[in-house]
Amino acid sequence: MRQLAAILFADMTGYTALMQQNEELARQKRRRLKEVLESTIEQFNGKILQYYGDGSLSIFNSAIDSIRCSISIQQQLQQDPKVELRMGIHTGDVIIEEEAIYGDGVNLASRIESLAVPGGIFISEKVYDEIKNHDSLLTREMGYFELKNVKEPVRVFAIANEGIVVPSREEVKGKTKQPRNRLAVLPFVNMSADPENEYFSDGITEELLNALTRVDGLQVTSRTSAFAFKGKNNDIRDIAIQLNVDKILEGSVRKAGNRVRITSQLINAADGYHIWSESYDRNLTDIFEVQDEISSIIANKMRENLVPARQEEKIVKAPVKEVEAYTCYLKALHFWNKLTPADGRKCIECCEQAIDIEPGYAQAYAMAAAGYAYLGSSGQMIPNQAFEIVQQYANKALELDSTVAEGHIAKAGYYLFYEWNWPKAYESLQKSIELNPGAIDAYELLGFYYIIIGEKEKALQTLKDAEQLDPLSPVVIQSLGNMYIFNEQYDEAIRQADKLLYMHPRMRASLEMKAWATGMKGDWAAALPLFEEVHRLTGHPLKGILGMGYTYARLGETEKAMECIRKMEQRVVEEPQAVIDADLAGVWYGLGNLDKTFYHLNQCIDKRMGPVSYFLEYPAYRGIKGDPRYNELKKRMNIA
Repeated sequence: MRQLAAILFADMTGYTALMQQNEELARQKRRRLKEVLESTIEQFNGKILQYYGDGSLSIFNSAIDSIRCSISIQQQLQQDPKVELRMGIHTGDVIIEEEAIYGDGVNLASRIESLAVPGGIFISEKVYDEIKNHDSLLTREMGYFELKNVKEPVRVFAIANEGIVVPSREEVKGKTKQPRNRLAVLPFVNMSADPENEYFSDGITEELLNALTRVDGLQVTSRTSAFAFKGKNNDIRDIAIQLNVDKILEGSVRKAGNRVRITSQLINAADGYHIWSESYDRNLTDIFEVQDEISSIIANKMRENLVPARQEEKIVKAPVKEVEAYTCYLKALHFWNKLTPADGRKCIECCEQAIDIEPGYAQAYAMAAAGYAYLGSSGQMIPNQAFEIVQQYANKALELDSTVAEGHIAKAGYYLFYEWNWPKAYESLQKSIELNPGAIDAYELLGFYYIIIGEKEKALQTLKDAEQLDPLSPVVIQSLGNMYIFNEQYDEAIRQADKLLYMHPRMRASLEMKAWATGMKGDWAAALPLFEEVHRLTGHPLKGILGMGYTYARLGETEKAMECIRKMEQRVVEEPQAVIDADLAGVWYGLGNLDKTFYHLNQCIDKRMGPVSYFLEYPAYRGIKGDPRYNELKKRMNIA
């Protein structure tokens, strides 16, 4: 029998040694442990499946019950005769046959229990997600651990209620392979008199980060996760736990006229010890030399197990001669990272200013191409116009410097979302990751590529890899959730959505992802209020209604679904530049009208609406695959 369960491992510590010293006391403690386990687990609706040596394996239908039960057990066992017990809990699918239990979740729960300390309760991130909103259950994050026979690092939390032992990370360190040569570059603080110079300090941080990603054997946390701590006073050790790194680079930048002072420190995350620190007073014209010097020192300080660098190798290449052009580029980077259409246009404007000053600036061309791709794919510009410029700028960037990863990413976006040239898209993405393993945008596009060609498991693994590089990135978390949906792992998708909604409660995309996963899991009635909230958050009567329309159709409320279609058609009248055929196709499909569905899907292709290539693989569209017109759509987009 297969079921979803909370799996609890409990293991008595020191039993073997105590048997050798005082056999009677050891047996007395073991009897006491068994009595407490059996009475308490039954009280919290759990079931003991196995005893093994001095440990036990139990399951619960509720993660909350398993935690409360564990707390009660530990508190009882603090009474004399005191029993030292380690406990670990994970939730997952299990197979139960004649009181035996199998499954990956069982192995993971066992590994988590082995990490715990006597008197402690360790839980997996999945369990944490289920209990984090319960004020009576206190937790402390322990960080990521690389566990035996577990493919990916596991994020672990400790229960911190009264009477429960919570160890330091150092106390747990000896039990598992630790992350090594993983570095986070925190945003350098702007110490300039003019707060407007913040773009400069952020830019220096990002340039250093990009340089360090090119050091063989060094894994650098990507920008989004590192910048999540900007302006915050978090303890270095807590930051390291959240980012799964063992060293942190931080510093400050003071810019005054043509002079700049950069200070930087490399810190050992476990104890806060400063491994190295230095200050540089230079002219702005020497900025690239400073970046290269800092990057080389960091690489050398983390040299253990790294590939030795050739003595003459330079990590940072000076991309420009004119500092004014570089300043425009850093401003463009500042606007690009704000991720709004208005800031996207400002980014392009700054890039084009940089190009005017220095026509050979490859990075500026690459970023401008990315800006136009963003406007074209988000409906802010007519796709034909936007992607013509994307093609022009990306080609120019690569002609000037083929080692600029962003140029290859922009080119891949052109191939994926406009030309539908899948082999070329894959080639460009692979090249960009080869040049910059921390290029998160490339992983997202590569995930979509795998969906399009039908390799959904590879898409999922690609985004899991991206999560290791950038664990706090909303883009990565959202994309990973979508990959879980494509793989029909709806509970995992909901978990990703909840993670984002915990960080950003009003994020419409995450709410919408949770709604689709809930509906496709089989509960469209529960999905409806989520879709209604998505619509409300748009603040517009004619926007954000695809999910509502589709769900009304699935629930048999035909007139309400038709009202959604009428609103979409009204939007086309009011916004003739808007391309919403994909939304219309979705609601008509929900209503069972395949002629209308295929009409609008073909309109998407006629208008070069790029995302149609992968949303056809969405599980909600499964029913159209038996229609011969489906294969015609695929042929029109060059999909085998």
